[in-house]
Amino acid sequence: MNLDSALKSSQVYTFWKWVSRRHEPEKGRIVLTQRRVYVLPTRHGISFGLALVLMLVGSINYSLSLGYILTFLLAGMAIISILHTFRNLAHLMVSAGKTDAVFAGELAQFDLHVENQREDSRHAIHFRCGDQALMVNLSGRRITTVPIPVRAARRGWLQLPRVTLETFYPLGMFRAWSYVQPEVRALVYPKPDDSPLPQPRPRADSGDAVNVGSGTDDFSGLRGYQQSDSPRHIAWKAVAGRQVMLTKSFMGRASQELFLDWRDLPDTLDIEARLSRLTRWVLLARQAGLNYALSIPGARFDLGGGDKHFARCLEALALYEPGKH
Repeated sequence: MNLDSALKSSQVYTFWKWVSRRHEPEKGRIVLTQRRVYVLPTRHGISFGLALVLMLVGSINYSLSLGYILTFLLAGMAIISILHTFRNLAHLMVSAGKTDAVFAGELAQFDLHVENQREDSRHAIHFRCGDQALMVNLSGRRITTVPIPVRAARRGWLQLPRVTLETFYPLGMFRAWSYVQPEVRALVYPKPDDSPLPQPRPRADSGDAVNVGSGTDDFSGLRGYQQSDSPRHIAWKAVAGRQVMLTKSFMGRASQELFLDWRDLPDTLDIEARLSRLTRWVLLARQAGLNYALSIPGARFDLGGGDKHFARCLEALALYEPGKH
């Protein structure tokens, strides 16, 4: 083994790689071997060590036999606690679980499966990721699912950041910690705006140009009067009561179909605003039970509905890249 290989396989190199964040997400199951667990005294541990030194000096100066006994007894307890702190974290197995898609601005939840293969339980294991922290107790011979929340700042793929596992068990005088970053990511949809759903319009290329219109099948509500409205559809009773011209609107087959097109959006909207607007319309169309088509640069989805069509449209909006179209 040459020098470069020896350095890369050393614990110092591994620690430096994690500290400098020059690492790639790890695939499969991650085992916290002895070389991946680090132990250092806490502030309370350092204070306790200084107190032991003062006790030892006092026992030497005054030849206190009981002082020697108490000092070495406490020192032995502290040394044994190092082993327990280390064993509380070592040899845990971490793997990635299921992660659902979210919208930008929400919290994405990454599930980590933590397996404790020992008979004894692990106590007070802290999981930290960014500003989020969670403490769990791991039972023996069991797999525990730990949810890790991560703020989804923008659309696209969100890779789980580095997660710190640490423990101060049993006395809080030493801290054992390790890092994991499983290869798991969540899809982040664009954040929808608050725009209303557009009115259905006839499309010549859809094959329904003759039948597409406001429909005359079922009454759906009242709207403001337009000069092109038929006198038969004017709500005369409402006009008499409110002194405002209103028109009855009906829902027909055409109102069950929407064509959501990137080119129909105002030119004043930038790319992210267009994606937010289309995301909002897809959500509203799904809630209303409408069939809808989506057209953006580089992708087109024909009229459809259901979960698969909904997921495909939102995924295309989430992963849209302007430079490739």
